[in-house]
Amino acid sequence: MPTFSSSQLAMVNNAVAMAEELVSNHYKMSASQWLHPKYDVKTLSELTDEEIVNGPFAQIIRYEGKLKGGVLGSSAYDFYKICIQDHAILEVLKTHPEMELPPFALYVVTHELVHIVRFSRFLQNFDASAAEKLEEERRVHGITHEILDPVRAHGLGTVLDFYSTWRTPIDGLKTMA
Repeated sequence: MPTFSSSQLAMVNNAVAMAEELVSNHYKMSASQWLHPKYDVKTLSELTDEEIVNGPFAQIIRYEGKLKGGVLGSSAYDFYKICIQDHAILEVLKTHPEMELPPFALYVVTHELVHIVRFSRFLQNFDASAAEKLEEERRVHGITHEILDPVRAHGLGTVLDFYSTWRTPIDGLKTMA
């Protein structure tokens, strides 16, 4: 499977830093409220076989973290790993030459960070039903668009257009809370 080059990894790292800032600003989170070390972002070369999927551009896996020296159950916490799927991203960029990696990576990472904020604030259950997950995907795409729409970055409008169908309600789901 193709992985990001070193120059592409630098672009993804920049997108991660920008996405973290945009999401923390959107949710009005201070640095002390931000989710470190409750999540990490890894690309394909750093993923285990179980963390690699075909189809999605990224997935979130929830692990149980434990505070150092903690033996009580209260020292456990949810640790989320954003697993960037280089091969899927590179494939879509190949089939959609109008899109570029920096804005596409910004969208993907922003989207996944919104999920993590929503999980950590109990706004969405990580283990939701398939129908709830589909509605949550639409909701998170809407929030991601809301966060990124005012950002003036080269190529971002093309990426927002690429995801526009995710912001339209699905018949029968638009009335779900």
